[in-house]
Amino acid sequence: MSPNVTAFAIVFAAAILFFIWSVYRRFRLIALGQPDNRFDAIGRRIWNMLFFAFGQRRVVKRTFGINHFILFWCFIILMIANVEFLLHGLFSQQIALSKLPDGTYHTLTTVFDIVSILALVTVVIAMGRRLLFPPSYIDAKSRDAFFILSMVAMLMIAFFGLHGAEIANGVEKAEDYMPISNAVASGIFDGVSTNSLDTWAETFWWIHAIVLLGFLNYLPYSKHMHVLTAIPNCFFKSLDKVNTQPREGFKQGNSFGAGQVSELSWKGLFDSYSCTECGRCTDICPATSTGKKLNPRLVIHDIKVNLLKNESVLTNSGKQVSLPLIGDNHEGSVSEEVLWACTTCGACMEVCPVFIEHVPRIVDMRRHLVEMKAKFPEELLTFFENMEQRSNPWGIAPTERIKWTADIEVKPFEAGQTEYLFYVGCAGALDSRARRVTMSTAKILDTAGVSWGILGKEELCCGDSLRRLGNEYVFDRMVQENIKMFEAKGVKRIVTQCPHCFSTFKNDYRQYGIDLEVIHHTELIDRLIKSGKLNLKSERNGFGNIVFHDSCYLGRYNEVYEAPRHAVASATGHDIHEMHNHLDKSFCCGAGGGRMWMEESPGQKNINVARTEEALANNPKTICVCCPYCMTMFEDGLKDKDADTNVQVLDMAEIVAESLK
Repeated sequence: MSPNVTAFAIVFAAAILFFIWSVYRRFRLIALGQPDNRFDAIGRRIWNMLFFAFGQRRVVKRTFGINHFILFWCFIILMIANVEFLLHGLFSQQIALSKLPDGTYHTLTTVFDIVSILALVTVVIAMGRRLLFPPSYIDAKSRDAFFILSMVAMLMIAFFGLHGAEIANGVEKAEDYMPISNAVASGIFDGVSTNSLDTWAETFWWIHAIVLLGFLNYLPYSKHMHVLTAIPNCFFKSLDKVNTQPREGFKQGNSFGAGQVSELSWKGLFDSYSCTECGRCTDICPATSTGKKLNPRLVIHDIKVNLLKNESVLTNSGKQVSLPLIGDNHEGSVSEEVLWACTTCGACMEVCPVFIEHVPRIVDMRRHLVEMKAKFPEELLTFFENMEQRSNPWGIAPTERIKWTADIEVKPFEAGQTEYLFYVGCAGALDSRARRVTMSTAKILDTAGVSWGILGKEELCCGDSLRRLGNEYVFDRMVQENIKMFEAKGVKRIVTQCPHCFSTFKNDYRQYGIDLEVIHHTELIDRLIKSGKLNLKSERNGFGNIVFHDSCYLGRYNEVYEAPRHAVASATGHDIHEMHNHLDKSFCCGAGGGRMWMEESPGQKNINVARTEEALANNPKTICVCCPYCMTMFEDGLKDKDADTNVQVLDMAEIVAESLK
């Protein structure tokens, strides 16, 4: 079947020019974002693109992702057929698959026929899921989704209609190699006259052409723009875990954070185009699942809407944006309540198939509120003041940091003589419950003969909560003071018992050029057990059924999963019991991202209560944690559930210490 070449050339030229113009409009806005080097290590980036985009590695982690995987590869394969279709329409005498050797042509027609029916089946399944079994975390019945799915279905139907009519008319030499099209020919077009078959073939050809070109031009204006951007976004993914924030430069005249969309990085803007709105981030977000206004998917959606609605303003320098990035009650603006609800647990980024970086964008906007507007929840005012004045969240005198050492002999860290700096941390030194964990850790280190020392009253906060809350200026000062102290004392190796201290020293401080080996106490204790430096009791059944909780900043942020599990199993003689959400899918305790120092909104379920309920579903006697924040949140959760008399919360170090001979 060959169309009117002149008519099609006009339609094709108009469609392609409009598509190029649309894509140019969209992508020139990306260039307005702030610099972000994503062009290094090209080889690794190409591998990431192949593995995660073409391999759909994260997509297929969920059962329904297999349907998307099939549809994706159907599109990739049919791209060959569609390119040939368009070129044949322009150059019917010169370009046609039928000009290939019969063996090659027959193979391709068979593949295209089978793949087309697979694509049609996956579309029907997708429609059925949205209509009959709609997931709660997506807008299942959106017009946009059904319009796109309908267009894909029409392309497949037009394909079978065109080739069925050609087979029935005897002009398709590969009829024996196209089972579906052959069935259409015999089932629908049997007995139809030659003239009518020509008309049907031409009609289906034009339907295919118009829908294909229409689909192409609709993409830049729909959520399905991810068809164009998702693959390159996997190329641009961070080569490291997204577990820190870019460092700010504090110079006079600088603007801090992101108060308007062009102050986000270009990668942050590209992320907004790449969002497939699959809702996986929404489904796993602890704030969303407990009734908070935060919805990670909508944060990214609002960034895209803001960028597009401010297009005319952003491309004309000097004008003020018409739609604020941070605001209330407008699509395209992210409310302050949404920004402060985030625990920065990273679950959204862990499940995103195209590696959108939600948390850094939220912190970018927090930075603007804190540093440029001095707008933040009221309870943070005291926290910020305490951190600036006393370098701890409670404003307790520095001399109190050594109170826990009253009953044991603890040596100060000395360069060249002490191997490890035991960085006790604010909670470990100043919180009465966390001090018991500190004592247990010290006991284990002494028993194993580890050379360690502390900074005592000279110890300063690591600054974790300051950075996550957006107070980068105070964080920057604190980091530089700590680094100055570490270098003066010759600190090279640090042991922490708080995952937030661990992650901050390990990931955030490296931006300042200091070379530290940072070890979490779970890792060191596990090494000591494996090396035989800790002798454990043979009878150790006092902990009962132990349920383990993965700290977000130890697990997702730093991929420390096995060390605490192995250490607990070794200390108790029994494997731990896993909660439904564990390992990289662990549910946050609710304290991260500075939420430890803020109250949850009334009338909504507390995140720590939700996680406690999940733990209690395993009928535990002990909930094992590896973080002082998690310790506090679980103990509060048990009190809320009136379960604190039957269930205890213990740090892994406490379990191991009690199991020592």
